[in-house]
Amino acid sequence: MASNPPGACCATGFKHEGTPVGEVKNIAGVDTYITYPKDNKNPDKAVIILTDIFGLFVNSKLLADEYANNGYLTIIPDLFHGDPIQIGDMEAGKVNLPEWIPNHQPGRVDPVIEGSIKYLREDLGIKRVAGVGYCFGGKYVCRFLKNGKLDVGYTAHPSFVTHEELGGITGPLSIAASEIDQIFTTQLRHESEDTLIKTAQPWQINLYSGVTHGFAVRADLSNPHFKFAKEQAFCQAVVWFNQYL
Repeated sequence: MASNPPGACCATGFKHEGTPVGEVKNIAGVDTYITYPKDNKNPDKAVIILTDIFGLFVNSKLLADEYANNGYLTIIPDLFHGDPIQIGDMEAGKVNLPEWIPNHQPGRVDPVIEGSIKYLREDLGIKRVAGVGYCFGGKYVCRFLKNGKLDVGYTAHPSFVTHEELGGITGPLSIAASEIDQIFTTQLRHESEDTLIKTAQPWQINLYSGVTHGFAVRADLSNPHFKFAKEQAFCQAVVWFNQYL
């Protein structure tokens, strides 16, 4: 395993303030948040965000708007068929991951991503597609970083990734890692470096000090250090895409 399965740290964090500017559409039977770059309704490059276990919640939508502000049509498909972990459960500490995870395995998640990529490439004519995976979604960036699927990938504090999935990528991959992480541990990070070297693909792992799993999407933004790390992790993704997308 290149990163461990989701744990309690995956179900904690902070809800961010802001009003998303995109809209939710039904695309091939899947609720999908979509947000366009300003003054560009026909971009040729897109970002698909593969979310953490909270799905289409405000933090992810605000991140999507940030990618759009950097010139990329951005979508977030509902990977969980209307069954994400609820924010209220996170805030109340009532998340039951062992009960939830078996219902959201690749057999159910993969077709959603397949449909989203097909929509971008065939319906919208997008030429280049990047995948962004936060926590849960990191596994699927690796699974779909293949010729004809995703052209370039980025993941922050990934979970549930196998060495086979990581070693099977055929495009550039950037990883944002947290210093304090029981899922993507120091040992697994170093093992992942060995796996990535063998792929012969461009890759990088940036390590952010003093932050925990989930910092790139659910950080406490009232803490200046956490806020800075979250913003830098976003910039890491944009710089990577500007280079390879």
